[in-house]
Amino acid sequence: MPDEYVDPSGNTEQFRAFAHAPEAAAVAPAPSRLPLAVGVGVVAVLLVAVAAWLALG
Repeated sequence: MPDEYVDPSGNTEQFRAFAHAPEAAAVAPAPSRLPLAVGVGVVAVLLVAVAAWLALG
């Protein structure tokens, strides 16, 4: 059975091509959590305002 996997360290030319090739599966940057933090802050302020309104009303 032939070996279909070619080891890039097999020779210098293949290794250099492998080392300088861009990664095919680049990791996508994580989405920003700023909108989530702002949303949580707004909800917290609204809850405090409602609690104050109920306590004073």
